[in-house]
Parts: sequence; C-alpha cells; structure tokens
Amino acid sequence: MDKTVPPGAAILLDFIRETEVGRSDRASYDVIYGHNQTKLPQPLTTMTYGEVVDAQKSWSKRFGSSAAGGYQFMRATLIDLAKAVHSISGTDRFTPDLQDRLGYRLLVRRGYPEFITGKISLVQFAENLAKEWASFPVLVSCKGAHRDLKRGQSYYAGDGLNKALVKPEKVEAVLKEVLEAARRPHEPVEEPEALPVPLPVPKPRAKPVRKSGRFWTWLLTAGGTIVTGLKELNLVALDWRVQIAILVVIVGFAVYAITSMPAVRGALGLK
Repeated sequence: MDKTVPPGAAILLDFIRETEVGRSDRASYDVIYGHNQTKLPQPLTTMTYGEVVDAQKSWSKRFGSSAAGGYQFMRATLIDLAKAVHSISGTDRFTPDLQDRLGYRLLVRRGYPEFITGKISLVQFAENLAKEWASFPVLVSCKGAHRDLKRGQSYYAGDGLNKALVKPEKVEAVLKEVLEAARRPHEPVEEPEALPVPLPVPKPRAKPVRKSGRFWTWLLTAGGTIVTGLKELNLVALDWRVQIAILVVIVGFAVYAITSMPAVRGALGLK
C-alpha cells in the first residue's frame, strides 16, 4: 500500500481489491475485467497511464468492460482522474502505488473524510461505495441505478452485468474497523533520548592590574624599598621636591613595566 494513504483508508482499499478482483496481493494490481490480463501483451503495471487508457478503448467490446487494475478503474474514471489530479502524467507507470493513490482519491470523492468525522453515516458511505464499485452491496433498501433495491444488492442490479460479491454484514464489519483505525491516534515515533550537553565553564575574568591586590602590595613594598634606598644613599638630604620627583619617576616606570611588559607581569604572577 502506498505510504501516503491513511491507515483506515488502506484497510478499506485492501478490502475493495479483494472484493473486486478476488485477491489483495501484488498480482491484484494487474487484473482486468473477467481476469483477461493474460491476453494483454504486457502486465498492466508495466504500462503507462496513457497506454492503459488507450488500450481500454477496445476492452469493453473485447472483454465486456474496460475495468482495469486492483480497483477496476473504468476508462472514463481514469480520464476524469487525470484531469482532476494535475500531478498525474500520461507517461507515469500504472504501478501499484499509483493505483493506491487513485483509489484513495475515489474514496475521498465518495465521502471518506465525512465518514470518519461523523458527517455522514456508515449506511450512507456504504451506498456511496456501492455507486463506485458495483461489487459492493447497499446496506438498506433504496432506489438503485436501474430499480428499487433490497439490502445486500448491488447498486447496479438489473443491468444484466453487475451483482454484489460480498455480504452486507461483512461490509459493515470492515467499515467499523476502518472507522476505528481512522480515529485512532497515531503513535508518536520515539526519538532517542538526547544526552545533556555540558555547559561550558566560564573562564575566570582576569582582574585589571590596577584592581589586583598583588599589584598594590608589590607597589607599596617597592615604594617603601625606594624610600629606604634613598636614605641609604644619603639622598634624603636633597630637597623634598627632588625626592618626590625621583620617587614618581621610579614608581611610574614600575607601573608601566607591570602593565605593558608580559615578562614583568608573568614574574609577578599577574595574568
């Protein structure tokens, strides 16, 4: 089954193929009306959409009907679907997946969305299906295409060609299963548990040199050492202004060395 077909519709399409052509396997997609597919020059699923439609011109006279594929598409139906579904090209292969998508399109036309949302009843949807697929029975007495019908008869009963091929009780059971599957919430796909991503450890911000305790300790110590040196050198006899000037020059050079020379900063343990 084509993956784009919803679960409930997929159940119904499998049932339709089995009812229409007597089987629901891969070979069901190659069946034509009356099981005359062996008389074709090549399997139906290897032909293009356009080749199937062209070949169907002679099938009604030759085989009794133009019905083709797992869903027994009539020639007029395929032509109409090609006009409605613009993504279909005449060169597309008439593959099982393409037939599934076309079959789902017919379900939608016949009220599948309204059925699963409760806008139309099971009985009404079954009648809609019977109008599309002659092998399906109506579930209650009603007016058919050619005469009044009883429960279990084909919508096209009386045309000398079609009759219901499945019991109404079976249709009711399948449609209830379809409804349950369509309304069942899809199980979410479990994603592998994501491992926690370790947060980056922020690097400690370097303290500005002027805010470093080590800087001020060293500076004050150096200043005291300089004053002591001035005394030892007997420079204290100099004018106090000269002493301050000498001290400022020495301290200024020390600060410049600390702030701009990596070697000095490294020696002091300052980053």
